[in-house]
Order: sequence, then C-alpha cells, then structure tokens
Amino acid sequence: MTPDTFARYADQRIPRYTSYPTAPHFSEAIDADTYQRWLSEVPEGALASLYLHVPFCRSMCWYCGCHTTITKVDEPIVDYLGTLRTEIGLVGDALPRRLDVGHIHFGGGTPTILQPEEFEALLALLRQRFALRPEAEVAVEIDPRTLTRAMAATLGRIGVTRASLGVQSFDPVVQRAINRIQTFEQTAAVTRGLRAAGVGGINFDLIYGLPHQTETSCRTTVERCLELAPDRFAVFGYAHIPSFKPHQKKIDEAALPDAAERAAQAEVIADALIAAGYRRIGLDHFARGDDPMARAAEAGTLRRNFQGYTTDPCDLLLGFGASAIGRLPQGYVQNAVVLGGYAKRIAAGSLATLKGYALSPDDRLRADVIERVMCDFRVDLADVADRHGADVSSLMRDADLAPLEADGLIRRTGAVIEVPETAWPLVRAVAARFDAHLPASVRTHAPAV
Repeated sequence: MTPDTFARYADQRIPRYTSYPTAPHFSEAIDADTYQRWLSEVPEGALASLYLHVPFCRSMCWYCGCHTTITKVDEPIVDYLGTLRTEIGLVGDALPRRLDVGHIHFGGGTPTILQPEEFEALLALLRQRFALRPEAEVAVEIDPRTLTRAMAATLGRIGVTRASLGVQSFDPVVQRAINRIQTFEQTAAVTRGLRAAGVGGINFDLIYGLPHQTETSCRTTVERCLELAPDRFAVFGYAHIPSFKPHQKKIDEAALPDAAERAAQAEVIADALIAAGYRRIGLDHFARGDDPMARAAEAGTLRRNFQGYTTDPCDLLLGFGASAIGRLPQGYVQNAVVLGGYAKRIAAGSLATLKGYALSPDDRLRADVIERVMCDFRVDLADVADRHGADVSSLMRDADLAPLEADGLIRRTGAVIEVPETAWPLVRAVAARFDAHLPASVRTHAPAV
C-alpha cells in the first residue's frame, strides 16, 4: 500500500462502530413507551449487562468527547444519584422478571466522584434488583487524579473486578495543552492501591493525535506505563470535533498532528506494547496473552459495544443515567442527554428514553458483518448471510469491495474477506463499506486513523 493510498483512507471520517447503526441515526420515533414495551418483552433466560453513566468531573479535559458536567460541589451529584436510583427501580419494575447480569460497567465522567458509601449503596441496589452472577465482571472508569484511598479500598471490598485508568499521555507539554496535569507518581500510587485493595484487573487508556504529541513522547509514555504492568491498554485516536464539543475549541488546531503523524504515533505505541508481550486486540486494544480478552480474540468470541472491545457475551445492555445507551433485541434506546431533561422525565415516573432505533433484518445482518470485521479482521460473508437468511451476492455487490482489494485493504477468497496486518489501522474503512447509513452522518465522525 502506498503512503498516498494510506493517507487517503486515513483522512476519511468514519464511525468507531461501537454500534450499528451508529447513534447519529437514532430518532425520537423510539420513545419511553417503546422502551417500556421492549423491556416487557425481554425473553426468558436473557443475560444482561448494565451500564451506569455518572456525568460529573472536577475539571474539564479539553480533548474529552464524553457527556459530562464540571462541578466543584457535591449537591448536583447527590441529586443525580437519587434520580439514578429511581430509574433503576423503574426499569426493574418494567421487566417481566429479575434478570441475570453478567457485566456491570460504571462510566462517565468520573464514576468515582461519588462518595465511597454512595458507590457501595448503588452497587447494592443493583444486586437487589438484578441477579448478578458470581463470575460477573464489575468495571469502573477512574481518574487517578481524584481517586481517594477510601474509595480504592471500597472498590476492592465490594467486588469491583476491573478498573480503567485514564492516562492519555505523561508528556507535560501535552498535558498542559489538554488541561489534564497528571503525574506518573499519581498514576502509580492509584494502580498499586487498587491492586492492594483486591481489584484484580487494571486497564490503562492512552490517546494519540493530541496537540504537541510526538512519536518520542508516545514511546516514553508507554515505557512509563509498562513499569506498572497493567493487564490491558486501550489506545484511542483523538477526535477533534469542536462543532459538537465546544470545549475542544481551547485546543490549538495548529498543534495537532496530521494523518501521517497520527498513524506513526499509533504504530509506535503498538510496536512498544507488542514488544513488551502484549497481544494486539482488534483496532485499538492490547492485552496480556493470558488475559480473557486475548483468549476471546483467539477463540473468535470477541465482541464490540459502547465500551469498545469486550469479552461481554450478554444478550442485552441496559443503560442508566443521562445520555446512557441501551441495546435490546428489538433495537437501541438512549436516555435524555441534558441532566435537567433526564431528571424531569424520571421524576414524572417515566423512563428517560429520548430517542433510539428499531433494528431491521438488514441492520442485524450488517451489524454482524461489521462486528466480525472489527474484532477478527476477517469475516466469512457467506456464513454470516446464511445465519441471517440473506443473499451473500447482494451483500457483496452493495459493499463494492473491488476498490478495497485493489488498494490492498483486503484480500478476498470467494466470500471470505481478510484485512492484512498492514491495513489493520484502516479496518474502520473496511467496515464502512457495509454501512448503509454512513453518507448521512459522515461529518460527525473521527478520522479513520
């Protein structure tokens, strides 16, 4: 593949494909009544995942693409927590039975902005309303700058099994440019404290493509991270979309690397992690060889959802909190994003659903193809089409795969599509060929690399 060809694909704006169709295609035709009905129809024996969104932080990181609010006081958090607990009750009441749960994920924002006793009571409520399996994973996202020793001890004691620590970069120049000053010593202390408390799985999140970031600073950050030996890394490319996230306007666009430099940074990080013994998982994750995620990738059972790559095998995802997205057999639902609107709906005794999407048979087919491409870098289109009762020749014709093959992004043997390792960074461009909705939402997505 020539550098010009790589650059042409790398500059395309393409979804991350944590769902299909993606969130820009959700509509208000799916409302609280729809969600209520879908919940009542959850089939016997379904296994659920729970996602809880805590949209508060103590300071704004200028690169952030999450739905979050900055607060220096606790009153808004306490009020929100009361609303969240009420929503859990409303959803539990709408279900036909107490659901088995195999995975819980607390995201944000900063979920550990709650007080330890508040977090413990919230998890206890979930255990009361749902049947949490003994082997279930309970994961939480953490800002190492604000985690207290008391919270770390609580997380271990109440059964949290995995913590994802935001690191992004240890380069002080980059940190100042993104308004996130976080020392290596802070991160090390939190990592060691969580392990001592009994939290067995530690993930680090890194970002490339940040202002003033270089290949050298990326390599140095990885070297420091390796001193702490996390189990997994998630490595994301910064998405600069200030029209959707106005605080990103504080970032100097002139200091952002171009597509070629972004790709070089991503590969420097990947090379360093692979050299250290981590296995590359899909587009942007890395795990130790004995980690469950590496085993899932080897077995072809890796999945992809709104938290990225996952070992979560659950049939449905229930989202709680402002902006949270859920997935049921019938389709997707998303809660009101604005805190006031979310709270008002719950206070009225209604579910907080603002919009969603009802899946068609064609959506299910394409979602399956895209997930396998993103997870395995390979898909047998005939096998997937057969499972969905679809025509493989029509699927291949719609995708128009010849340009990808000519440009070296795929190898094709009959209906089997493989992405060669040299094109792995462009796998989203391959997945996008099966996206029937893409032209309508291209401006809202990040570059392919």
